[in-house]
Amino acid sequence: MRTVLWRASLASALVCGIGLLPWLSRTDPALTVLKARAQDRDPDPAVLAAIRDQLGLDAGPLTLLGRWLGGLPRGDAGRSWISGAEAGPVVVQALGASLLLMAVALLVAACTAAAVCARTLYRGGRTRPGGTGSAMLATLPEFLTASVLATVVGVQLGWLPALGWYGPQYTVLPALALGLPAGAVLGRLLDDQLPGAFAEPWARAAAARGLPRARVARQAVRRCLPGLLPNTALFVVGMTGGAVAVEQLYDIPGLGRTTLQAALAQDLPVLQAGTLALLLLAALATGAARLAVRLLTGPALRDGALPAPPRLTPAVRRTPPLLLGGALLAVLVAGLPRDPLALNTTARLRPPSWAHPFGTDALGRDLLARVAHGALDTLLLALLISAGTLLAGLLLGLVPRLSGPLADTVNAVPPVLAALLVTAVTGGGPATPALAVAAVAWAPLATHTSALLRQERAALHLTATRALGAGRWYLLRHELLPAVVPSVTRHALLRLPGTALALAALGFLGLGAQPPSPEWGRLLAENQPYAERAPWAVLAPAAVLAVLGALAVTSAGALHRRRPARLTGASETAAEAEPRTARPVGTVREKAVR
Repeated sequence: MRTVLWRASLASALVCGIGLLPWLSRTDPALTVLKARAQDRDPDPAVLAAIRDQLGLDAGPLTLLGRWLGGLPRGDAGRSWISGAEAGPVVVQALGASLLLMAVALLVAACTAAAVCARTLYRGGRTRPGGTGSAMLATLPEFLTASVLATVVGVQLGWLPALGWYGPQYTVLPALALGLPAGAVLGRLLDDQLPGAFAEPWARAAAARGLPRARVARQAVRRCLPGLLPNTALFVVGMTGGAVAVEQLYDIPGLGRTTLQAALAQDLPVLQAGTLALLLLAALATGAARLAVRLLTGPALRDGALPAPPRLTPAVRRTPPLLLGGALLAVLVAGLPRDPLALNTTARLRPPSWAHPFGTDALGRDLLARVAHGALDTLLLALLISAGTLLAGLLLGLVPRLSGPLADTVNAVPPVLAALLVTAVTGGGPATPALAVAAVAWAPLATHTSALLRQERAALHLTATRALGAGRWYLLRHELLPAVVPSVTRHALLRLPGTALALAALGFLGLGAQPPSPEWGRLLAENQPYAERAPWAVLAPAAVLAVLGALAVTSAGALHRRRPARLTGASETAAEAEPRTARPVGTVREKAVR
């Protein structure tokens, strides 16, 4: 009951805050509505007074909010201040488009995650570090993936439509843009746990009895799913309300785009109805994930959880990080001496050459210089945000009763809407994108921390340690945090390029840096209209960002922690080089198999 009340309080606070958005922004709502209805009409005082009287703005924000809440039990969400249409049907229609896109994107994500884990499943958990391609894909956010797919597949190759929403074929490219990165992230998280599941005694015993490899692999996946499903629920909501940039790019009338347009126009009834739909969707997704976890763990473990699979330490190959870091450093060294603001209108949209390795943009500016200088601002800010959100996620993950409902509520708010709320409260400024991204980026990390802690607390060695008299703080410092922090840190590194591109997405939508800044989002937004004539203007920055993502993920391999065999019975690496016959007969592992 306390959790339900806490969730209801958070949802009510968010809806009320959005209801006060026009007044928090210290602007005249009547003037904003007039500009949205007729941009060429002068803001005459008589006209503004008529709009206030029509919308009831003179009654004040609290009266308007009370009227809106009072109409919800009757199914009346109010009428749009811009078009006059009922807000409920508008939001329901947009939600239908988003749900269709989400369903196709989830199918793509499931196939992608299966492809990422296929090697580990086929080898029975004996895997070696690799997967640079999946690392690059996992760190590309939807906004950048959508730009690349629209440029290459839609414009250059002409295989699929890159604009509109008129049939099933129009769902393919946006579903790929949403599903490929999400599936790669989920696949990497699952692939991180599979070797430990295969190293547990039940898997060894099943293999010794001659059970089919496919059956053991299915059980290993099921063994790891309870710790992964909470993050899957976050992706479900993100594919619906957080895909604002994708819906903008492909001109999809989805819920995220509808909510953004209502926020920009201060169309309060539509904005509140859209936000309420996102909150309800987040609650349904979270409830479905918890139900699935209870079904997977079974009745005997519902009060606790399955213990987490042991963390194994593969041998880390240092060659890929060195190569990727060298490539990124070469871009910075070659681009920083160049002037990112130098104009040359006689060299507009030039292809890559020795003089301009990345080509030039529509104003003749060197793209290599703009990418390199944009990296200084974007990457440093993304590093600070990632460090802060990692700390916040770990701390809030320790108190799941507090952070669980809060994370679900925050995850239902697209970063763009968060940026608008931050702008309304703080008045805007260069820190607005950073505050908006930081306000929502901690939620997946806190959810991951809570899920791992719940599994770790169910481990048998913790029960034994607690029975020997260990206190709560001892267990937290010496057992729980050392087991959880590496995985969550790898997760944060996996999201580092996504954080950089979340800042870029706000710039792409006009809420971040403004021209002539070489910030990455602004850079891609400026070059997107010329994708057909000059594809290198989009693909070159995308390639650099892909290298950054792969570097972040491959460098995280050293964060694995080897745990002693007396605690887990599985201290060996997943790629065991020592043959079984060479082990001592009396080892813990052989006893477990027998």
